[in-house]
Amino acid sequence: MIKSEETFLVSYVLFDKRDGYAEVDVVNDAQQAIQDRISSGDLIVPAGVSYKFSGSYENQVRAEKRLSIIVPLVLMIIFLILYFQFRSVTTALMIFTGVAMAFSGGFIMLWLYGQTWFVDFSLFGTHMRDLFQMGTVNLSVAVWVGFIALFGLATDDGVVMGTYLDQSFKRNATTNLKEVRAAVVEAGQRRIKPAIMTSATTIIALLPVLTSTGRGSDIMVPMAIPAFGGMLVASITYFIVPVLYSMREERKLKLKDNEQK
Repeated sequence: MIKSEETFLVSYVLFDKRDGYAEVDVVNDAQQAIQDRISSGDLIVPAGVSYKFSGSYENQVRAEKRLSIIVPLVLMIIFLILYFQFRSVTTALMIFTGVAMAFSGGFIMLWLYGQTWFVDFSLFGTHMRDLFQMGTVNLSVAVWVGFIALFGLATDDGVVMGTYLDQSFKRNATTNLKEVRAAVVEAGQRRIKPAIMTSATTIIALLPVLTSTGRGSDIMVPMAIPAFGGMLVASITYFIVPVLYSMREERKLKLKDNEQK
């Protein structure tokens, strides 16, 4: 069959990648291999003949360029929303630490998925690695979309904690370190349960997605992996936000005491 596109005669060479390799890496290696053979003279490209890689690889590269703009933009928007909520740069930064923790947790979970020893056991006759379809996960567009969703979820616990911390300090006038820490502990104790429930419901809701095998699961599972791992690690913000808040208030007291002296 003679095919043409844009007045040029076209022939297609189709190939797929092996499991465990990323599409972009495979195509880059193929391009380098062809270029090396052309440079060494082993492969001669006739005049008027050219080649290019297309298909899902091309879509992946195009999507990655968009994501390089979208991801920083999303982070900036989340920070601005936190700032408008609390009207304080320092408070917004404290709660934004949840995004940093979630980001690291997402990558840790992606790494763990590729380790053969991770959850390598059976429960009620079902092997856990098979149930959760664990294996090497490449950084695809679906994974980055999962990270974007994670960034919004990761600030929930910090917002719950930070809102009550503000209320606690407005209600209790603090004049020494003991009162500051008492106000922080009070806020932490009152908001730890709602924060845990927020994280738990999100994590539990992701389990059916992680174990799905039907149509579309090849997209949904990579999206859910970073969100699952990120929410687990982001739980550390239960303690990070109150500690940072206490440090800021203690510093304010010290500066005030120095000014009075």
